[in-house]
Order: sequence, then structure tokens, then C-alpha cells
Amino acid sequence: MPKQISLLIILLVLTAIPVFAQTDTFDLDKIREDRKAPVEVPKFDSSPLIDGKLDDSQWQQAAKFTNFVQTEPGDLIAPSRKTIAYMGYDDKHLYIAFMCFDEPDKITYSVAKRDSVGSEDYVGVFLDTFNDQRRAYILQFNPLGIQADGVKLEGERRSDFSVDLVMESKGLVIPEGYSIEVKIPFKSLRYEAGEGKFWGIDFWRRIDRFNREIAGWMPIERGVSELQQLGRITGLKGINTERTLEIVPSITLSKSSERVEDLTQPGNSRLDGLPFGTDLGVSVKYQITPNVTLDAAINPDFAEVEADAPVVRANQRFPIFFPEKRPFFLERIDIFRSRSQVVNTRNIADPDVAAKLTGKIGKNTFGILGAVDNFEEDDLKAYAAILRLRRDIGANSNIGMFATTYHRGSDTHNSLFGFDGKYQIDPRTVFSFEAFGSHSRKYYYNPDIDDSEYRTGNGVAYRAEYDYTGRNRGWSLNVEGRSHDYRADLGFTRRTNTHGTRFGYRLQTEPAPNASLIRFTHRGFMSGDIDEKGRILRTSYGAFNSFDFQNQLSFRVFLRAGLERLYEEEFGARRNQLLAGAFSGLPVRDAFQYGGEIDISKNFGNRIRLNAEFGYDENAFDFDFGASEKFPRVSPVYLQYLIDRMTNPNLEEPPIDPGKGRLLRMELNVEVQPTDPLNIRLSYDRRRLTRKDNDLTAFDSNIYSLRTTYQFTRFVSTRARFDYNNIDGGFDTQLLFGWTPSPGTAFFVGYNDTSSYKGYNPYTETFDPGFRRDSNTFFIRLSYLFRKSF
Repeated sequence: MPKQISLLIILLVLTAIPVFAQTDTFDLDKIREDRKAPVEVPKFDSSPLIDGKLDDSQWQQAAKFTNFVQTEPGDLIAPSRKTIAYMGYDDKHLYIAFMCFDEPDKITYSVAKRDSVGSEDYVGVFLDTFNDQRRAYILQFNPLGIQADGVKLEGERRSDFSVDLVMESKGLVIPEGYSIEVKIPFKSLRYEAGEGKFWGIDFWRRIDRFNREIAGWMPIERGVSELQQLGRITGLKGINTERTLEIVPSITLSKSSERVEDLTQPGNSRLDGLPFGTDLGVSVKYQITPNVTLDAAINPDFAEVEADAPVVRANQRFPIFFPEKRPFFLERIDIFRSRSQVVNTRNIADPDVAAKLTGKIGKNTFGILGAVDNFEEDDLKAYAAILRLRRDIGANSNIGMFATTYHRGSDTHNSLFGFDGKYQIDPRTVFSFEAFGSHSRKYYYNPDIDDSEYRTGNGVAYRAEYDYTGRNRGWSLNVEGRSHDYRADLGFTRRTNTHGTRFGYRLQTEPAPNASLIRFTHRGFMSGDIDEKGRILRTSYGAFNSFDFQNQLSFRVFLRAGLERLYEEEFGARRNQLLAGAFSGLPVRDAFQYGGEIDISKNFGNRIRLNAEFGYDENAFDFDFGASEKFPRVSPVYLQYLIDRMTNPNLEEPPIDPGKGRLLRMELNVEVQPTDPLNIRLSYDRRRLTRKDNDLTAFDSNIYSLRTTYQFTRFVSTRARFDYNNIDGGFDTQLLFGWTPSPGTAFFVGYNDTSSYKGYNPYTETFDPGFRRDSNTFFIRLSYLFRKSF
């Protein structure tokens, strides 16, 4: 009898599996053949109710997309679970639905905030609304229908999720799995439609517990751009063309305090309350046609709701890049991007007024941006303008042009002009280039006189790359450089007077989704840089090995070595008969550097995610800048100066003395989701550099960050963030309550606090024994989207 019961249980399990698993006959050749024909999307007579239930009659007549193909971790094999997508439209809206078969208790999802569904189960769709294989909307929805929307660009690995579309979506977890309905107004999209027009399309689904399995409607081959492999839909005609006007007025009310000197108070300072602040602004968006949009802002509200993440600033020679976060500049920012970063809109700091015209007409993409920037500290205005043009050539090639101009006051003028392009030799091989020239009238530092001189400077920047990306192997070769006088005042330039070349390659095993080791990847590179005199700046070579195992465990090892050479005129004065030079001792420093890094990532179910990195570099340079009052210079020449100053108080501080050291790096990131609405992230970043000539610590940077989010509903959340940096003792706090029912409409109440713990007190020139608050701000921010179509 027990044997019969066991057999009965097994039979019941086997008969239940098809409810969730892929049951369609999997024939890859037939799927490829079927996908060649465009799919006709039917027009609905009425709108389905967007409630997550696929029981409306409209879905019975919708276009149906079945027989999905697994592309990750398996390569063009049958998926683990069955998925069906649906599509239809009416005069004003595009409708999409998904039916995802699965065991309900194993589905991973949470009440996430917008654009934060990437670490759980979700479905997605690519919409190439111009069918140009160069740019597509990427829309993702978790099982509750919470949205993530962005843009995917051809040739870019990462998608840009700064885009927020006005749309409606709803998802439900049901006994068969989960279902999702989506309603997208055509006026939220930029597109071309009508008789004989096609859109590129693909649907896909991610299942987190199956090693982040991805299965899509199109059989996407590795090594070829996804946007070049999209399917096609047609039949989108009879759409009501509307000109949409969006007006978003905003108001920010704030009350701030900042620390000022007061010798009558403890610590020789006190918090001084600033006047009550009121900041009014308005942003306007006018959709001239479905593919051309005008944006304008008057005194735009750019109060930062989310501050930049803390980074290690100790021992940094070059500027640090921070991404753009402001909504006005994020709109179609992809048009203005380039590998040479000739446009970085964060250089427009506090505009009084800004305007932007972007769009695509036929094969021509364009972007025009202008702004008047305000510099309160010196009562100056800056005038900025950017022109970007790009024309598609052939199937997947293009050529473009950039022009920028920036004028601040009477002594800062910069103009830039150049071309860029891409030629696709075959589906796996691409050649791209960029070439820019700049003309400036401004102050340039002259190391021969140790001072800045006002003059004209002309410079160039260039980049060229040949890239081959195969299924399991690939290689690339590039050259790039920037001349000494090159300047891009509206861009980001990390270093000038550098010219170099780099070669890299990739080898990868065929993925084995059912084996213990799913995939092994090996990457290698070698590079070298020189200055305009032909002197070596840096050589480097290394290898990167990646191991991806079952149960979302990955292990990575990175080894590198190379030569770094420093010249004193890069840091200050060049020694001559009148000047001592920027370095104490030799004017040139060499270091053969070598080191490595180990990276471990592991997901423990759907509640805990862990990432740990450990690195070490031998002969890393301490530039002898001094990290802070807590970590002053420790070079031998500086320590001797401190001794000599005891008997000679008027002794001048010696020049810097860069020296070799040992750099230890450690990074830990833990994400915990104890309940669906609550997310907690803790990160720790340590950098410790010890000089080898005296075994003293140049700096020991420890940055702690704690971020918590409680998502009450899809639109209501609270967030707390705490950052501590021991280098200067900075302790920053940000508390925020937000209601964001749709893009443009938002209500925030926040409190920002900047304090220090055992930090240096500039008013007493000693270290505080505990906490000291340096500034704080309480603010209320309200904006509302008024939308009218004509």
C-alpha cells in the first residue's frame, strides 16, 4: 500500500509540473523562422481594465507572443517556465500583458520603488519605436506591476533608467503564477507610426531563483547587439496624433542653519539660523510632434533629493566623476553622451533658465541645449550652449557632430567642435571614432613660472576603437588621447597631455546551466600611455577571471602589473634656476606596481545579498598631499620639516615627496530585505596606504554607509541614509518622506544634516571630543504635473 501511495504522489507531481513549466514544443529552427515575419498588432474597440486580471475580452483578440527562448544562463534552450505576452492598441494607448506560469510561493517580488525591480522576478519589453536598431525603450514590471523604465542604446552594456514615462500598470500573483497588464499613452512615447511603419520588439522574463534566468521571445544570440535582433510589429495606424503640453510648477520651502565663528561659545562657534527659504520654479515640456520635444525651465527646482554617494577622496590626483541626477538634464541625455565625455551637464550648476530641443526626423537625430548659469559667490553669469547632430547611415552605422560653447565673466571662454561616428563592418565587428578640437581663452597654469597666465589655448581630443565581439570570445584595440591645452568646460576631462593605446581580449566557456560551474570567463588587457614629449606615463597589463556557479554564487580574481611614472611639472613648478620644483628630491619618480583583487558575490534566497571585495597593490604611490588634519603628510622630508620648525618657526613647508607604498583595499556590501516593504543596505569601504620608506600610514580611509527604505505602497515611501567618513570625521544624515504618484507629481518632506564626529575644528584648531553639527536643512518640496493634449 505505501508503494502505491508513493507512486500516486509522484504521478500527481508530474501532472502538476506542466501547469508551470514550459509545455510548448521547443523547436529553435522553427522559432527563428517564425520570428522573421512581422506581427500584426490588432486595434481594440475599447480599453481593457488595468487590474492585473487577464479576463477582459480584448486580450482574446490581442497579438499573442509565445515559445520564449532561454538566453541566460543557458544559450538558446528551452526556458524553465512558460510565458505568454499579449499586445494591442487603440487610438490613444498601447496595451501589453503577460501571463507568467510559476509556483506562486517561489516567485520573488516586493513592494519596490520605481526603477528598483532588477534584483527580483520581472518581465520586460523592448520598444524600438523608430525601428532604427539604435535606441529602444526598456520597460520592466515586477509581479505587482511596479515599473522600471529607461532607454537602451546600441553599443551600451547598461541601460539608462533615468527616463520616467507616464503609464499605468498592475500585476497580480495568482495560483498559476502572476499576470501583468500595462497601458501606455502614445503621447508618453517618441515614435513613428502609420501605414507601412514597423517597430522593433522583444519580450522577456527574468526568474531570479534559476540563476537569474532570462527567457525572451526573440532568440537573441550572444555577441550581437540585442537591438539588432529585435522582432518587428506593424499595424499601428489610425493613432490620434496629439501635441502634448506638460507644465510642472514646483515650490521648495526650506529652513537651514550653518556653523559660524563665535568666540563666546564653546568650541568658538555656534549654529546660525538662515532666513526662511522659498524657491519657486517651473518646467515646461511641449511635444511638437511625436518625435520632437521642446523642454524649458525657469528657475528650475534642482534641490537634490538624493545626495551623491561618498567616495574616497584621499590621495586623488584627478577629478572624480559624479553622474547627472536632475530631471531636466536627464531628458534625452543619451543624445549628448560620448566616450570622450565632451558634455557633462553637471558643469551647469545653478541655472536661472534653461531650454532644450531634442528629437529625430527621418535618419537625423538632434539635440540643442542652452542655459544661463548663476554663480552667486562672485556674482557672475555663465552662458552655455550645446549642439548635437547625428545621422544614421546604412543599417547600423552613423556619423555625428558636437559643438559646445561656454562663457563665464570676461576671462573664461571655451568652444569645442568635433565629429564622431560608428561603422558596423559586420554584426559582430564595429569601428568607432571621435575627434574634437577646443579653443579657449582663459588662465592656464605654467609650471616654468609656477603661476597661471591668461592666454589662448588650442587642443585636441581623439578616440578610435576596433571591436570584435563573438559568442565566446572577443577582442578590441583602441587609441585615445588629449593634448596639453585641450579643454571641455561643458564636459568631463580627467587628464590632459596623455596619449595611449589599449588592447583587450575575452574568452568564455559555453554556458552549462545545469552544471556546478555555469560559466568561466577570462579577460586580459595591456595598455600604455605617453605624454606629448614621448615620455612614458603608465604601462599596465592584467588578467581577470570570473567563475559563475549555481545558486547565484560568483567568484572573480583580478591580477595586474605595470609601471607608473610621475613628473614634477604635473604637480606644480618645474625646477629651473629660479624655482626649486614641485618635488623634494628627484624630479621624476618610477614605480613598478603589481597587485590584485578578489571579488565574491552571493545571494541567500531573496532576502540577503552579499558582495565582498579584497585588494592589494604593491608600490602604489603616496602623492604626499596629506589626506586631512587627522592624516597629515608623513613623508620623511615633511617629518624632518616638523622637527626643524621647532627651532625655526619661519621655515617654509617643503615640496611634496611622492613615495612608494602598500595599498590595502576592502569593500563589503550587504543588502537585507527582512520584509517586502523594508530594504536595508550596509556598505563599508576601506583604503589604507602605508609608505614603504618609513612604514608610516599615509591615510586609512573608512567609509560606512547605511541606507534604509520602507515602501508603504508603490508611491509612498520613507528613506533614511547615514554616511560616515573617518578621514575628516564627516557624519551626514538624510531623512526623506516621499509621495510620487507619477512622473512630475511629487511631494517630499526631508531633513539633511552635516555633522562631524571627533573631527577637526577649524575654530579652535583642535579635534572635537564628540559630535559637532556643521549645518542642517529641513525642506518641503512639492511639484505637480499639468498635462494637456491638443
